[in-house]
Amino acid sequence: MLKQIPMSLGEVDVIKSSLLLPGVQSVGEAAAGYNVRGGSTDQNLMLLNDAPILNPFHFFGFFSTFNSDVIGDVTLYKSGIPAAFGWRLSAVRDVRLKEGNKEGFKVSGGISPVTGRIMIEGPVKKRVTYIISARTTYSDWILKQLDDIRLQNSTAGFYDIQGMTNIKINPKNKISLSGYYSKDHFDFYEVSAFNYVNGAASLQWHHDFKPNLYADFSAIMSDYSYQINSVENPLAMKGMRYRLDQRLVKAAFTYFPSDRHKINFGLNSTFYKLAAGEQFPLNNTSIVLHQKLQEEQALESSVYISDVFSLSPTISISGGLRFNIYTSFGPGSEYSYAGDAPLSEESLQDTVHYSGGEVKSFYPDLEFRISSRILLGPALSLKVGFQRMFQYIYLVSNTAAISPTDIWKLSDNYIEPQRSDQYSLGIYRNFSRNTIEASIEGYYKDLKNIIDYKSGAKLLMNEQIETVLLNGSGKAYGIEFMLKKNKGSITGWLAYTYARIFHKVDGEYEEEIINDGNYFPALYDKPHDLKVVINAKLSRRFNLTSNFVYTTGRPITYPVGYFQYGGVNRFFYSDRNEYRVPDYIRLDLAATYNGNLLARKWNHSSLTFAVYNVLGRRNPYSIYFRLDEGLVKGYKMSIFGNPIFTITYNFKILGNASGDY
Repeated sequence: MLKQIPMSLGEVDVIKSSLLLPGVQSVGEAAAGYNVRGGSTDQNLMLLNDAPILNPFHFFGFFSTFNSDVIGDVTLYKSGIPAAFGWRLSAVRDVRLKEGNKEGFKVSGGISPVTGRIMIEGPVKKRVTYIISARTTYSDWILKQLDDIRLQNSTAGFYDIQGMTNIKINPKNKISLSGYYSKDHFDFYEVSAFNYVNGAASLQWHHDFKPNLYADFSAIMSDYSYQINSVENPLAMKGMRYRLDQRLVKAAFTYFPSDRHKINFGLNSTFYKLAAGEQFPLNNTSIVLHQKLQEEQALESSVYISDVFSLSPTISISGGLRFNIYTSFGPGSEYSYAGDAPLSEESLQDTVHYSGGEVKSFYPDLEFRISSRILLGPALSLKVGFQRMFQYIYLVSNTAAISPTDIWKLSDNYIEPQRSDQYSLGIYRNFSRNTIEASIEGYYKDLKNIIDYKSGAKLLMNEQIETVLLNGSGKAYGIEFMLKKNKGSITGWLAYTYARIFHKVDGEYEEEIINDGNYFPALYDKPHDLKVVINAKLSRRFNLTSNFVYTTGRPITYPVGYFQYGGVNRFFYSDRNEYRVPDYIRLDLAATYNGNLLARKWNHSSLTFAVYNVLGRRNPYSIYFRLDEGLVKGYKMSIFGNPIFTITYNFKILGNASGDY
């Protein structure tokens, strides 16, 4: 159903479409990243065949980095996260690629006004299957339509390649190898240019020891890097590079000692290598000096065990433990500061040096999860749960959405691991012979060691990043309602979420306090969230899909006056996030016409006509202020101001006429 939903610029996008589910939000139009139950964007883990993807979005957030054609399954965990998963606080999105067509060679793809994609799959003899897809964009023509001369001469685009091969050695052993690579670029004419790259690969071996015991062993690599070139000032042309590499090994076992128990246990280890930033001149005339921040290394290892136990036909209990050991180590150095003053350049006292392999910081932590499902009737159930999670890696950014220029930071002696305790309670009911599902779930989340920033904080190329970061706490709570119709000519769902997220920064010194030490709404706090999705199958060939979205505007800090200091006008601001941008409202429509549906036909095609933002509403992406003739004036910037009409052609070609459609 998610593949039927119209998204911006005509691209089918399973990941972006899942923002229409309850409890999942984004901060605005075409924003990269998403928020789950009061969590920031970096508190969500995106896995592609067990490989973490740090920036899972293309083209400023318009598209996700995955071609939906090649995705076989997506699981989103918001609560009751299994003990096999860790690394993040709020949510885990587990994306699995298709295994490839076992029956015969097959080609499929599509063309839209902005992107083109193709997928090839098939078998090699009887024991090997393969699938590979590629996608690219040809979007520069859109920039040519804009009024700004610089944007007309700018370029932007992306491409991605992903695939997997499976080898069935014998009935007890199977090996799979999957890979992913993507690259984005944007060249803002005579101002700046940047590109960022995601790369991942997974080698997995599945082995059946006996009918009730099997294991999966994995070796995984995941890399993320970007480069920014600034060329606006001829005398200060500079570039900056950043890179984060991850190497993972996993061993996961599943054991069924009886019909009433399912036990999962295993271990995994992640090695982080962070090149925190390097700045360099782009030519010989540039006055920019070369600067390279020291690299960081850390190892996060975990062992876990969980059991799903059927206590009776109506009661099941799931419990799990996960023990983490996080260690950061040299080579490298760390600054020490005076104990009776806030962290700053003025309070810097010494530098501590660490040799290769020497431990810099060490954090052992125990995570635990427990949940229960109680059947109150044939179609009525109650679920209750609690989970504690830790996170040892932070996204350092002063925006609510993921940006290509954001930096990740590993926990150390100044930046302690984040912690989340979440309580959840839900009631689920099916109606009309399970064709209609209704659910209502509430949650409360307590957050520790979240980070915020001092006013005017410099985040890029900062050797003393700890001096501009602030430790805080948070609380999030909400209730999620969903009504879904699964069968019939009309399907879809209605989802409503009421959710709040507040942060509190109350340090020992005045410059470490925000909003007088009181709670304030987080930048992504959006209390009301309503989503309606309707898919009408009008005939075998024709179906119509629509979705409607309403959300409260996100918080913002407004200037409420100005003053002069040193002959310069300066703004005086309200309390942190005291005001809100206008509410977000959007309606989309799509109509799909399928060609000949005969199963034995060797080719199949469809046309999709979509209208994004039917109402033509100028939803605000950002609001900024200027001082004009003694008055503070606000300006609103919107990504889309008019409806966007697209047409997409999709096709499938089978290797033989008897293949299934």
